[in-house]
Amino acid sequence: MSVSSESIASPPATRYSIIIPAYNERERITATLDRVLACIRERNWRAEVLVVNDGSRDSTAEIVRSYSALHPAVRLLENPGNRGKGYSVRNGMLNARGDVLLFSDADLSSPIEEASKLFSAIERGADIAVGSRWLRSELQTERQPLYRQLLGRAFNLVLRVSLGLKQKDTQCGFKAFTRCAALALFPRQQIERWGFDPELLYLAKKLGLRIEEIPVRWAHDARSKIHPLRDGIRMGVDILRVRWYDLAGRYQALPSSAQSATKCS
Repeated sequence: MSVSSESIASPPATRYSIIIPAYNERERITATLDRVLACIRERNWRAEVLVVNDGSRDSTAEIVRSYSALHPAVRLLENPGNRGKGYSVRNGMLNARGDVLLFSDADLSSPIEEASKLFSAIERGADIAVGSRWLRSELQTERQPLYRQLLGRAFNLVLRVSLGLKQKDTQCGFKAFTRCAALALFPRQQIERWGFDPELLYLAKKLGLRIEEIPVRWAHDARSKIHPLRDGIRMGVDILRVRWYDLAGRYQALPSSAQSATKCS
């Protein structure tokens, strides 16, 4: 990946950075930004909102720019074309100014108000707080179709066996990182698309970072851009890539600007 990691090493200007990857989100981004900004005001967070436009072909970028003009807390980042959710999250993390960095899906399947649970876990000493749909499944206000649930459970089993991950839910698009954890993980990240979540958790386990899985409210959005079979196969390939990258030593090298991150853990 070509995204610079220099900016993440700068002193944090805000407490929380909320990163929202966005691809063709014209229909949802207005309501999402309204809700996020309202939450920031109500809870008096010192926060910024980074929307990472992943080469959208609709008016997503224009809508975000209009918000940026009215709200200094909102920033638009542009990917060099359509690179994938993993690249988008990494781009946001490496340009964030906060000392706690959260990424959330643009549909707010987990309501932004649930971020307080992840922030509390960070305050308790976790390096990474992972939102989970399955620790307390009764918190799901709108469940996925049964076939999606079964495929998700099967994928989670594969992750447990192949990568040794213990989380019940690796794919929930709602995770928070301390700045030090972000410094340690994102310069090492190799996966650009949907398989980046288990890669990050695998790296965190290797680095001895403390991961806390937190049950959160969640609702399925029928407009989800994930195709269960096609993207499931791609994520399976990504798991093999993670193992190969590890064996090949590709996770050991770090950009010089991120070397100090190893001291944070």
